[in-house]
Amino acid sequence: MTSSLPESLTFRPATPDDAEAVAELLRATETALRGRSTVSASDLLDTWRFIDLTNASWIVLDEDELIAGGMLITMREHGDFWGVVRPDAKGRGIGTALLDRAEEAARAAGKPGLHAGTMAEDRDAAALLTARGYRDVRHYFTMVIDLEEAPQPAWPDGIRGDTVSYDEAEAFKDALDEAFEDEWGWEPMSFEEWKRLRLDATSTDLGLWFVARDGDELAAVARCESGRWGGGWVGAIGVRPAWRRRGLGLALLHHAFAEFHRRGERTVRLGVDTQNPTSATRLYERAGMRVESEDVVFEREL
Repeated sequence: MTSSLPESLTFRPATPDDAEAVAELLRATETALRGRSTVSASDLLDTWRFIDLTNASWIVLDEDELIAGGMLITMREHGDFWGVVRPDAKGRGIGTALLDRAEEAARAAGKPGLHAGTMAEDRDAAALLTARGYRDVRHYFTMVIDLEEAPQPAWPDGIRGDTVSYDEAEAFKDALDEAFEDEWGWEPMSFEEWKRLRLDATSTDLGLWFVARDGDELAAVARCESGRWGGGWVGAIGVRPAWRRRGLGLALLHHAFAEFHRRGERTVRLGVDTQNPTSATRLYERAGMRVESEDVVFEREL
């Protein structure tokens, strides 16, 4: 652990009651780097469902003022860490101390390595990680569209768009896992865990879980949310390999956009791996989306 921190600093685990203060910290930091931010307390609370807050989250207080924080997700083979230090609090060893804690917690969880995410504009974070032996391994875009009108999906012959029923949830998950099986870092959850964290979450609205049906088969699926990250959010969308290159992805995306528009959402976002093996970024550009921001994932074996 870093031993040269100012005595005025206190580290403690986050609690749900901290969500608004942490969201304010993130908004201030992202705005300083990017000129804008859409994060809300509800966005954080949704993410925190996947985190052991007691053992894998840290907020940093200077006296009573929150100036930094970090979280570690341990659901995949490698730990996934994200930390942030308010710009005017940098240079005091706080980022190093958060990284120390994340690495220690990842080791305690039996993780062979750690992924650390940063905003592409955060040169200080990149320098810290590089100095610690991390390497840049992946880039992700957040893409956005402003919906002036509802698009009309062009479905291939024999395919129709629909929502999924609760009883079809396992088939929906299986279709999504198959669509993502070649994605970097994709590690399917058990159905029981996925059901608890996704299907049965209080925020889940199956009216925004879409499918492309080919007879009795789910050819493509999309899991979406409203009021997330500044508007509508496409959490995951995938086409099963046997149905690719037929326009299903674009049609399903337009189908989702149309429902968001009907509900009054005029901005929709999603995240995408820039090295996605199915060239998803080009698909989203054809759908009218544009790159809004970029994040970088660094990796180190522990």
